[in-house]
Amino acid sequence: MPITPRAPDPRLPKTCIIGAGSSGIAAAKVFSEFGVPFDCLEKSNRVGGNWVFKNKNGMSSAYRSLHINTSRDKMAYSDFPLPPDFPDYPHHAQIAAYFDAYVDHFGLRDRILFNTGVKRVERTADRLWKVALESGEQRLYDALVVANGHHWDPRWPEPAYPGTFEGAQFHSHDYIDPSEPYDCTDKNVLVVGFGNSALDIACELGRKGIAKNLFLSQRRGYWVIPKYTAGEVLDAHTVHPSQDPPWWQRYLPDTMLRSFAERRLAATAGRPDQYGLPKPDHPLLSTHPAVSQELYIRVGSGDVKPKANVRALQGRRVAFVDGTTEDVDVIIWCTGYKITFPFFDEGLIAAPGNDIALWKRMIDPRFTNLFFVGLVQPLCAMMPIAEEQARFAADYLTGQYALPPIEVMDAERIEMHERSKSNYVTTPRHTIQINCGEYTYDLRRELAKGRRRATAQGNVLPIEPRVVRPSPKQTVAA
Repeated sequence: MPITPRAPDPRLPKTCIIGAGSSGIAAAKVFSEFGVPFDCLEKSNRVGGNWVFKNKNGMSSAYRSLHINTSRDKMAYSDFPLPPDFPDYPHHAQIAAYFDAYVDHFGLRDRILFNTGVKRVERTADRLWKVALESGEQRLYDALVVANGHHWDPRWPEPAYPGTFEGAQFHSHDYIDPSEPYDCTDKNVLVVGFGNSALDIACELGRKGIAKNLFLSQRRGYWVIPKYTAGEVLDAHTVHPSQDPPWWQRYLPDTMLRSFAERRLAATAGRPDQYGLPKPDHPLLSTHPAVSQELYIRVGSGDVKPKANVRALQGRRVAFVDGTTEDVDVIIWCTGYKITFPFFDEGLIAAPGNDIALWKRMIDPRFTNLFFVGLVQPLCAMMPIAEEQARFAADYLTGQYALPPIEVMDAERIEMHERSKSNYVTTPRHTIQINCGEYTYDLRRELAKGRRRATAQGNVLPIEPRVVRPSPKQTVAA
Protein backbone atom coordinates (compact mmCIF):
# COMPACT_ATOMS: atom_id res chain seq x y z
CA MET A 1 0.00 0.00 0.00
CA PRO A 2 1.39 3.45 -0.89
CA ILE A 3 2.66 5.55 2.00
CA THR A 4 1.37 9.10 2.39
CA PRO A 5 4.36 11.45 2.69
CA ARG A 6 4.62 13.80 5.61
CA ALA A 7 3.43 17.32 4.90
CA PRO A 8 6.26 19.85 4.38
CA ASP A 9 7.06 21.80 7.53
CA PRO A 10 7.14 25.55 6.72
CA ARG A 11 9.47 26.11 9.68
CA LEU A 12 12.23 24.23 7.80
CA PRO A 13 14.43 25.54 4.95
CA LYS A 14 13.01 25.16 1.47
CA THR A 15 15.29 22.93 -0.59
CA CYS A 16 15.83 22.24 -4.27
CA ILE A 17 16.86 18.73 -5.39
CA ILE A 18 18.36 18.69 -8.89
CA GLY A 19 17.67 15.34 -10.52
CA ALA A 20 15.27 12.44 -9.98
CA GLY A 21 17.63 9.61 -10.72
CA SER A 22 18.46 6.96 -8.13
CA SER A 23 20.12 9.55 -5.85
CA GLY A 24 17.58 12.33 -6.28
CA ILE A 25 14.58 10.15 -5.44
CA ALA A 26 16.42 8.84 -2.36
CA ALA A 27 16.86 12.43 -1.20
CA ALA A 28 13.20 13.19 -1.97
CA LYS A 29 12.03 10.18 0.05
CA VAL A 30 14.19 10.98 3.09
CA PHE A 31 13.29 14.69 3.01
CA SER A 32 9.63 13.73 2.84
CA GLU A 33 10.07 11.63 5.99
CA PHE A 34 11.70 14.54 7.80
CA GLY A 35 9.15 17.10 6.63
CA VAL A 36 11.76 19.14 4.74
CA PRO A 37 10.03 21.29 2.07
CA PHE A 38 11.55 20.54 -1.32
CA ASP A 39 11.11 20.70 -5.06
CA CYS A 40 12.72 17.87 -7.03
CA LEU A 41 13.51 19.13 -10.53
CA GLU A 42 13.84 16.49 -13.25
CA LYS A 43 14.80 17.27 -16.85
CA SER A 44 13.15 14.09 -18.15
CA ASN A 45 9.53 12.90 -18.08
CA ARG A 46 10.22 10.04 -15.65
CA VAL A 47 12.40 9.03 -12.73
CA GLY A 48 15.41 6.70 -12.92
CA GLY A 49 18.05 8.78 -14.66
CA ASN A 50 20.79 6.62 -16.08
CA TRP A 51 18.67 3.47 -15.77
CA VAL A 52 15.97 4.72 -18.14
CA PHE A 53 16.80 3.23 -21.52
CA LYS A 54 16.87 5.96 -24.18
CA ASN A 55 15.92 8.53 -21.57
CA LYS A 56 14.45 11.56 -23.33
CA ASN A 57 16.90 13.84 -21.49
CA GLY A 58 19.74 12.27 -23.53
CA MET A 59 21.77 11.55 -20.41
CA SER A 60 21.28 7.79 -20.04
CA SER A 61 24.18 5.49 -20.84
CA ALA A 62 22.06 2.33 -20.69
CA TYR A 63 22.41 -0.07 -23.61
CA ARG A 64 19.80 -2.62 -24.63
CA SER A 65 21.45 -5.63 -22.94
CA LEU A 66 22.56 -3.85 -19.74
CA HIS A 67 22.21 -5.69 -16.41
CA ILE A 68 23.36 -4.56 -12.99
CA ASN A 69 26.77 -5.65 -11.67
CA THR A 70 25.92 -5.62 -7.98
CA SER A 71 23.46 -8.19 -6.75
CA ARG A 72 19.74 -7.54 -6.35
CA ASP A 73 19.66 -7.48 -2.55
CA LYS A 74 22.74 -5.28 -2.11
CA MET A 75 21.46 -2.77 -4.66
CA ALA A 76 18.14 -2.05 -2.94
CA TYR A 77 17.23 0.89 -0.76
CA SER A 78 17.25 -0.14 2.91
CA ASP A 79 13.47 -0.06 3.35
CA PHE A 80 12.27 -1.07 -0.11
CA PRO A 81 13.66 -4.43 -1.31
CA LEU A 82 13.73 -5.35 -4.95
CA PRO A 83 11.06 -7.95 -5.76
CA PRO A 84 12.21 -11.46 -4.75
CA ASP A 85 11.22 -12.82 -8.17
CA PHE A 86 13.78 -10.55 -9.83
CA PRO A 87 16.96 -12.39 -10.87
CA ASP A 88 20.24 -11.96 -9.01
CA TYR A 89 21.34 -9.39 -11.61
CA PRO A 90 18.24 -7.65 -13.01
CA HIS A 91 17.96 -6.03 -16.44
CA HIS A 92 17.86 -2.22 -16.70
CA ALA A 93 14.12 -2.29 -17.46
CA GLN A 94 13.48 -4.05 -14.15
CA ILE A 95 15.61 -1.51 -12.27
CA ALA A 96 13.76 1.38 -13.90
CA ALA A 97 10.45 -0.24 -12.90
CA TYR A 98 11.77 -0.59 -9.35
CA PHE A 99 12.47 3.15 -9.18
CA ASP A 100 8.94 3.88 -10.41
CA ALA A 101 7.53 1.56 -7.74
CA TYR A 102 9.69 3.23 -5.06
CA VAL A 103 8.45 6.70 -5.96
CA ASP A 104 4.81 5.58 -6.02
CA HIS A 105 5.07 3.55 -2.81
CA PHE A 106 6.33 6.54 -0.84
CA GLY A 107 3.97 9.02 -2.53
CA LEU A 108 6.71 11.10 -4.14
CA ARG A 109 5.55 11.44 -7.74
CA ASP A 110 3.53 14.61 -7.15
CA ARG A 111 6.58 16.16 -5.44
CA ILE A 112 8.70 15.85 -8.59
CA LEU A 113 8.55 18.50 -11.33
CA PHE A 114 9.10 16.58 -14.57
CA ASN A 115 10.28 18.10 -17.86
CA THR A 116 11.97 20.77 -15.76
CA GLY A 117 15.58 21.28 -16.76
CA VAL A 118 17.90 23.49 -14.75
CA LYS A 119 19.79 26.02 -16.85
CA ARG A 120 21.73 27.96 -14.22
CA VAL A 121 22.22 28.08 -10.46
CA GLU A 122 23.68 31.12 -8.71
CA ARG A 123 24.35 31.99 -5.10
CA THR A 124 22.78 35.30 -4.12
CA ALA A 125 24.44 37.96 -1.99
CA ASP A 126 22.39 36.83 1.00
CA ARG A 127 23.44 33.17 0.50
CA LEU A 128 20.24 31.86 -1.07
CA TRP A 129 20.26 29.74 -4.26
CA LYS A 130 18.67 31.21 -7.38
CA VAL A 131 17.69 28.48 -9.81
CA ALA A 132 16.97 29.44 -13.42
CA LEU A 133 14.96 26.82 -15.30
CA GLU A 134 15.18 26.09 -19.02
CA SER A 135 11.63 27.42 -19.31
CA GLY A 136 12.84 30.86 -18.22
CA GLU A 137 11.29 30.63 -14.76
CA GLN A 138 13.45 31.47 -11.75
CA ARG A 139 13.10 30.19 -8.18
CA LEU A 140 14.78 30.86 -4.85
CA TYR A 141 15.77 28.19 -2.33
CA ASP A 142 17.28 28.15 1.14
CA ALA A 143 19.29 25.00 0.39
CA LEU A 144 20.36 23.01 -2.63
CA VAL A 145 20.96 19.29 -3.25
CA VAL A 146 22.86 18.35 -6.41
CA ALA A 147 22.02 14.84 -7.62
CA ASN A 148 22.64 15.20 -11.37
CA GLY A 149 24.81 12.08 -11.67
CA HIS A 150 28.30 11.66 -13.09
CA HIS A 151 27.90 9.04 -15.83
CA TRP A 152 26.37 11.16 -18.57
CA ASP A 153 29.05 13.53 -19.93
CA PRO A 154 31.43 11.39 -22.06
CA ARG A 155 35.15 11.75 -21.47
CA TRP A 156 37.30 11.20 -24.55
CA PRO A 157 41.01 10.34 -24.42
CA GLU A 158 43.07 13.31 -23.25
CA PRO A 159 45.34 14.11 -24.89
CA ALA A 160 43.92 12.66 -28.08
CA TYR A 161 45.91 9.91 -29.74
CA PRO A 162 48.14 11.06 -32.61
CA GLY A 163 46.80 10.80 -36.12
CA THR A 164 43.30 10.58 -37.57
CA PHE A 165 40.81 7.76 -37.95
CA GLU A 166 38.76 7.43 -41.13
CA GLY A 167 36.23 4.86 -39.94
CA ALA A 168 33.22 5.20 -37.66
CA GLN A 169 33.81 6.08 -34.02
CA PHE A 170 31.61 6.88 -31.03
CA HIS A 171 31.61 6.84 -27.23
CA SER A 172 30.10 3.99 -25.25
CA HIS A 173 27.57 6.52 -23.93
CA ASP A 174 25.89 6.29 -27.35
CA TYR A 175 26.06 2.50 -27.71
CA ILE A 176 22.63 0.84 -27.89
CA ASP A 177 23.16 -2.56 -29.52
CA PRO A 178 25.23 -4.14 -32.34
CA SER A 179 23.32 -2.16 -34.98
CA GLU A 180 22.87 1.20 -33.21
CA PRO A 181 24.23 3.87 -33.47
CA TYR A 182 26.32 2.10 -36.13
CA ASP A 183 25.95 -1.37 -37.61
CA CYS A 184 28.98 -3.32 -36.36
CA THR A 185 28.00 -6.54 -38.11
CA ASP A 186 30.93 -8.10 -39.98
CA LYS A 187 33.15 -5.13 -39.12
CA ASN A 188 36.55 -4.97 -37.45
CA VAL A 189 35.67 -3.30 -34.16
CA LEU A 190 38.07 -1.86 -31.61
CA VAL A 191 36.78 -1.32 -28.06
CA VAL A 192 39.09 0.98 -26.08
CA GLY A 193 38.83 0.69 -22.31
CA PHE A 194 38.40 -1.95 -19.64
CA GLY A 195 35.50 -0.80 -17.47
CA ASN A 196 32.26 -2.68 -17.08
CA SER A 197 30.68 -1.14 -20.17
CA ALA A 198 33.75 -1.95 -22.26
CA LEU A 199 33.65 -5.60 -21.25
CA ASP A 200 29.89 -5.90 -21.80
CA ILE A 201 30.12 -4.32 -25.24
CA ALA A 202 33.20 -6.31 -26.27
CA CYS A 203 31.62 -9.60 -25.23
CA GLU A 204 28.35 -8.75 -27.00
CA LEU A 205 29.95 -7.70 -30.28
CA GLY A 206 32.56 -10.46 -30.16
CA ARG A 207 30.04 -13.28 -30.45
CA LYS A 208 30.16 -15.17 -33.72
CA GLY A 209 28.01 -13.65 -36.40
CA ILE A 210 28.32 -10.09 -35.16
CA ALA A 211 31.72 -8.38 -35.46
CA LYS A 212 34.20 -9.80 -37.93
CA ASN A 213 37.00 -9.16 -35.41
CA LEU A 214 36.66 -7.66 -31.94
CA PHE A 215 39.79 -6.05 -30.50
CA LEU A 216 39.88 -4.96 -26.85
CA SER A 217 42.54 -2.36 -26.04
CA GLN A 218 43.61 -1.65 -22.46
CA ARG A 219 46.33 0.67 -21.18
CA ARG A 220 47.27 -1.58 -18.24
CA GLY A 221 46.42 -4.95 -16.73
CA TYR A 222 43.19 -4.97 -14.70
CA TRP A 223 41.61 -7.49 -12.38
CA VAL A 224 38.40 -9.15 -13.58
CA ILE A 225 35.81 -10.24 -11.01
CA PRO A 226 33.10 -12.72 -12.07
CA LYS A 227 29.48 -12.22 -11.07
CA TYR A 228 29.45 -15.68 -9.50
CA THR A 229 32.17 -17.44 -7.53
CA ALA A 230 31.68 -20.84 -5.87
CA GLY A 231 27.96 -20.63 -6.61
CA GLU A 232 27.52 -17.27 -4.88
CA VAL A 233 26.95 -13.73 -6.12
CA LEU A 234 30.09 -11.61 -6.10
CA ASP A 235 29.04 -9.54 -3.06
CA ALA A 236 27.64 -12.44 -1.03
CA HIS A 237 30.11 -11.86 1.81
CA THR A 238 29.56 -8.12 2.15
CA VAL A 239 26.84 -6.47 4.21
CA HIS A 240 24.33 -3.94 2.90
CA PRO A 241 25.84 -0.42 3.25
CA SER A 242 23.05 0.49 5.68
CA GLN A 243 24.57 -2.00 8.14
CA ASP A 244 27.86 -1.65 9.98
CA PRO A 245 30.67 -3.72 8.41
CA PRO A 246 32.09 -6.60 10.50
CA TRP A 247 34.91 -5.83 12.93
CA TRP A 248 37.62 -7.36 10.78
CA GLN A 249 36.70 -5.13 7.86
CA ARG A 250 36.88 -2.05 10.09
CA TYR A 251 40.17 -2.80 11.83
CA LEU A 252 42.33 -4.99 9.60
CA PRO A 253 44.71 -3.07 7.29
CA ASP A 254 43.58 -2.52 3.71
CA THR A 255 46.73 -4.25 2.46
CA MET A 256 45.80 -7.40 4.37
CA LEU A 257 42.20 -7.38 3.18
CA ARG A 258 43.25 -6.81 -0.43
CA SER A 259 45.83 -9.57 -0.24
CA PHE A 260 43.26 -12.02 1.09
CA ALA A 261 40.72 -11.04 -1.60
CA GLU A 262 43.38 -11.32 -4.31
CA ARG A 263 44.40 -14.82 -3.21
CA ARG A 264 40.78 -15.96 -3.06
CA LEU A 265 40.01 -14.56 -6.51
CA ALA A 266 43.13 -16.15 -8.01
CA ALA A 267 42.22 -19.51 -6.47
CA THR A 268 38.63 -19.47 -7.75
CA ALA A 269 38.35 -17.47 -10.98
CA GLY A 270 42.04 -17.21 -11.83
CA ARG A 271 44.22 -14.26 -12.76
CA PRO A 272 43.77 -12.27 -15.99
CA ASP A 273 47.26 -13.16 -17.23
CA GLN A 274 46.29 -16.85 -17.12
CA TYR A 275 43.76 -16.12 -19.87
CA GLY A 276 45.99 -14.12 -22.18
CA LEU A 277 45.23 -10.67 -20.74
CA PRO A 278 47.91 -8.32 -19.38
CA LYS A 279 49.03 -8.98 -15.82
CA PRO A 280 47.58 -6.42 -13.36
CA ASP A 281 50.16 -3.87 -12.26
CA HIS A 282 48.36 -3.09 -9.00
CA PRO A 283 46.75 -4.94 -6.07
CA LEU A 284 43.15 -6.07 -6.33
CA LEU A 285 40.63 -3.34 -5.33
CA SER A 286 43.10 -0.50 -5.85
CA THR A 287 41.14 0.21 -9.04
CA HIS A 288 37.43 -0.01 -9.63
CA PRO A 289 37.12 -3.71 -10.52
CA ALA A 290 35.96 -4.86 -13.93
CA VAL A 291 33.02 -7.25 -13.52
CA SER A 292 32.36 -9.92 -16.13
CA GLN A 293 31.40 -13.58 -16.09
CA GLU A 294 31.86 -13.84 -19.85
CA LEU A 295 35.14 -12.15 -20.74
CA TYR A 296 37.45 -15.09 -20.14
CA ILE A 297 35.20 -17.34 -22.24
CA ARG A 298 35.15 -14.85 -25.12
CA VAL A 299 38.94 -14.38 -24.96
CA GLY A 300 39.52 -18.12 -24.67
CA SER A 301 37.22 -18.74 -27.64
CA GLY A 302 39.08 -16.22 -29.78
CA ASP A 303 36.02 -13.98 -30.01
CA VAL A 304 37.66 -11.10 -28.15
CA LYS A 305 41.26 -10.34 -29.09
CA PRO A 306 43.24 -8.47 -26.39
CA LYS A 307 45.37 -5.56 -27.56
CA ALA A 308 47.76 -3.15 -25.86
CA ASN A 309 47.11 0.56 -25.49
CA VAL A 310 46.59 2.59 -28.64
CA ARG A 311 49.70 4.38 -29.92
CA ALA A 312 48.36 6.15 -33.02
CA LEU A 313 45.46 6.33 -35.46
CA GLN A 314 46.47 5.72 -39.06
CA GLY A 315 43.46 6.20 -41.31
CA ARG A 316 41.81 2.77 -41.38
CA ARG A 317 44.49 1.20 -39.23
CA VAL A 318 45.30 1.53 -35.54
CA ALA A 319 48.82 1.16 -34.15
CA PHE A 320 49.38 -0.15 -30.63
CA VAL A 321 52.22 0.44 -28.19
CA ASP A 322 53.44 -3.16 -28.54
CA GLY A 323 54.32 -2.48 -32.20
CA THR A 324 51.33 -4.25 -33.75
CA THR A 325 48.74 -2.70 -36.06
CA GLU A 326 45.23 -3.77 -37.03
CA ASP A 327 42.70 -2.90 -39.71
CA VAL A 328 39.77 -1.26 -37.91
CA ASP A 329 36.37 -0.15 -39.21
CA VAL A 330 34.80 1.03 -35.94
CA ILE A 331 36.22 2.39 -32.68
CA ILE A 332 34.08 2.46 -29.54
CA TRP A 333 35.66 4.67 -26.92
CA CYS A 334 34.80 3.30 -23.45
CA THR A 335 36.88 5.95 -21.74
CA GLY A 336 34.62 7.04 -18.90
CA TYR A 337 32.84 10.24 -17.98
CA LYS A 338 33.53 13.75 -16.78
CA ILE A 339 32.15 15.11 -13.52
CA THR A 340 30.17 18.09 -14.78
CA PHE A 341 27.82 20.64 -13.26
CA PRO A 342 26.55 22.50 -16.35
CA PHE A 343 24.35 24.82 -14.27
CA PHE A 344 27.20 26.13 -12.06
CA ASP A 345 29.71 28.78 -13.04
CA GLU A 346 33.12 27.08 -13.00
CA GLY A 347 34.39 29.76 -10.65
CA LEU A 348 31.86 28.58 -8.10
CA ILE A 349 31.96 24.78 -8.28
CA ALA A 350 33.92 22.62 -10.73
CA ALA A 351 35.80 19.33 -10.91
CA PRO A 352 38.77 19.80 -13.28
CA GLY A 353 40.23 16.43 -14.16
CA ASN A 354 37.34 14.90 -12.18
CA ASP A 355 39.07 16.10 -9.02
CA ILE A 356 36.77 17.52 -6.36
CA ALA A 357 37.47 17.35 -2.62
CA LEU A 358 34.26 17.52 -0.60
CA TRP A 359 33.87 16.96 3.11
CA LYS A 360 32.41 13.47 3.57
CA ARG A 361 32.06 13.49 -0.23
CA MET A 362 29.08 15.79 0.26
CA ILE A 363 29.88 19.34 1.37
CA ASP A 364 32.12 22.18 0.23
CA PRO A 365 32.83 23.95 3.56
CA ARG A 366 32.36 27.33 1.84
CA PHE A 367 28.68 26.56 1.25
CA THR A 368 26.97 24.86 4.16
CA ASN A 369 23.58 24.97 2.44
CA LEU A 370 24.77 22.96 -0.56
CA PHE A 371 24.92 19.15 -0.63
CA PHE A 372 26.07 16.66 -3.24
CA VAL A 373 24.30 13.30 -3.19
CA GLY A 374 25.60 10.38 -5.23
CA LEU A 375 28.86 12.06 -6.23
CA VAL A 376 30.93 8.98 -5.43
CA GLN A 377 32.30 5.99 -7.31
CA PRO A 378 31.34 3.12 -5.00
CA LEU A 379 32.46 -0.49 -5.01
CA CYS A 380 28.78 -1.25 -4.35
CA ALA A 381 25.49 0.12 -5.71
CA MET A 382 24.75 3.82 -5.52
CA MET A 383 21.25 3.58 -4.05
CA PRO A 384 22.05 2.77 -0.40
CA ILE A 385 24.92 5.28 -0.43
CA ALA A 386 22.64 8.08 -1.64
CA GLU A 387 20.11 7.11 1.00
CA GLU A 388 22.71 7.45 3.79
CA GLN A 389 23.88 10.79 2.43
CA ALA A 390 20.33 12.10 2.17
CA ARG A 391 19.63 11.13 5.77
CA PHE A 392 22.76 12.99 6.84
CA ALA A 393 21.61 16.14 5.01
CA ALA A 394 18.08 15.86 6.40
CA ASP A 395 19.33 15.58 9.98
CA TYR A 396 21.32 18.76 9.40
CA LEU A 397 18.49 20.71 7.75
CA THR A 398 16.15 19.88 10.65
CA GLY A 399 18.63 20.92 13.35
CA GLN A 400 19.20 17.40 14.64
CA TYR A 401 22.82 17.42 13.47
CA ALA A 402 25.44 20.19 13.73
CA LEU A 403 28.51 20.45 11.52
CA PRO A 404 31.98 20.67 13.05
CA PRO A 405 33.91 23.96 12.70
CA ILE A 406 34.74 24.92 9.13
CA GLU A 407 38.50 24.64 9.71
CA VAL A 408 37.97 21.05 10.90
CA MET A 409 35.88 20.26 7.82
CA ASP A 410 38.56 21.74 5.57
CA ALA A 411 41.32 19.69 7.13
CA GLU A 412 39.26 16.49 7.13
CA ARG A 413 38.11 16.82 3.51
CA ILE A 414 41.70 17.20 2.28
CA GLU A 415 42.94 14.34 4.46
CA MET A 416 40.16 12.02 3.28
CA HIS A 417 40.55 12.99 -0.36
CA GLU A 418 44.32 12.48 -0.39
CA ARG A 419 44.10 9.24 1.59
CA SER A 420 41.48 7.89 -0.77
CA LYS A 421 43.50 8.81 -3.86
CA SER A 422 46.59 7.16 -2.38
CA ASN A 423 44.66 3.90 -2.04
CA TYR A 424 43.77 3.75 -5.74
CA VAL A 425 45.59 3.92 -9.05
CA THR A 426 45.88 7.55 -10.17
CA THR A 427 43.32 8.05 -12.92
CA PRO A 428 40.31 10.37 -13.40
CA ARG A 429 38.12 7.35 -12.68
CA HIS A 430 39.26 7.00 -9.07
CA THR A 431 39.14 10.57 -7.75
CA ILE A 432 35.81 9.98 -5.97
CA GLN A 433 36.22 6.29 -5.21
CA ILE A 434 34.88 4.98 -1.88
CA ASN A 435 34.85 1.73 0.04
CA CYS A 436 31.13 1.42 0.73
CA GLY A 437 31.12 -0.17 4.17
CA GLU A 438 33.93 2.04 5.42
CA TYR A 439 32.30 5.18 4.02
CA THR A 440 28.79 4.65 5.40
CA TYR A 441 30.16 3.53 8.78
CA ASP A 442 32.20 6.74 8.99
CA LEU A 443 29.17 8.81 7.95
CA ARG A 444 27.01 7.29 10.67
CA ARG A 445 29.73 7.85 13.30
CA GLU A 446 29.97 11.50 12.28
CA LEU A 447 26.19 11.77 12.41
CA ALA A 448 26.22 10.53 16.02
CA LYS A 449 28.90 13.09 16.95
CA GLY A 450 27.02 15.89 15.23
CA ARG A 451 23.78 14.99 16.97
CA ARG A 452 25.53 15.44 20.30
CA ARG A 453 26.84 18.81 19.12
CA ALA A 454 23.35 19.81 18.01
CA THR A 455 21.82 18.84 21.35
CA ALA A 456 24.45 20.88 23.19
CA GLN A 457 23.61 23.88 20.97
CA GLY A 458 19.86 23.58 21.52
CA ASN A 459 19.04 21.98 18.14
CA VAL A 460 18.88 25.35 16.41
CA LEU A 461 18.24 25.34 12.68
CA PRO A 462 21.55 25.90 10.86
CA ILE A 463 19.74 27.38 7.84
CA GLU A 464 17.03 29.93 8.44
CA PRO A 465 13.91 29.33 6.29
CA ARG A 466 13.66 32.61 4.40
CA VAL A 467 12.04 31.50 1.13
CA VAL A 468 8.27 31.27 0.91
CA ARG A 469 7.29 28.06 -0.81
CA PRO A 470 5.70 29.00 -4.14
CA SER A 471 3.05 27.11 -6.05
CA PRO A 472 4.45 25.16 -9.05
CA LYS A 473 3.65 28.06 -11.44
CA GLN A 474 4.75 30.93 -9.19
CA THR A 475 8.00 32.66 -10.12
CA VAL A 476 10.38 35.04 -8.43
CA ALA A 477 12.04 38.08 -9.91
CA ALA A 478 15.52 37.67 -11.34
